[in-house]
Amino acid sequence: MKSKTIYSLDLTQRPPRSPRVRLGGYAILPRCLDKGRALLVGKNGEYNYDCPLDQRVLEFAGIKGDDLKKQLALGKSDSEILTWISANSTTKPQPWQIAQWSAFADQRGPNDVDTREFYTGVLAKLSKDREDILGWFDLLDLDDYVSFGGKA
Repeated sequence: MKSKTIYSLDLTQRPPRSPRVRLGGYAILPRCLDKGRALLVGKNGEYNYDCPLDQRVLEFAGIKGDDLKKQLALGKSDSEILTWISANSTTKPQPWQIAQWSAFADQRGPNDVDTREFYTGVLAKLSKDREDILGWFDLLDLDDYVSFGGKA
């Protein structure tokens, strides 16, 4: 059987998609797919597949990171992956649940002292005067931007 080509971003040259980008209504999922594909072709750079952020969407979607990585290794497109998730999910979230979960994820910020300290430390390294960076997605987008030459 001929192996399929894995179409991947080179995450040593540019960041994955923003965690705000949605696929099938799922926030974070496109970013997770970008990191998984890049890992498979050795172009993930500083990005880690199946990190705690990825695990949030994978757990909610009812799939395991290793199982998803096997599907990505088959060269499946975003739409094929979404079909696979729908067929193999152990949680079977409904569209309204996906929309609510994604809206919450988009607004989520640090919620305890330790994570607030971590968040503030990362933000301080990126920018001392950005008052609009309030949630995790804001911080990730800023980090991606600064990591590839942007000015905070």
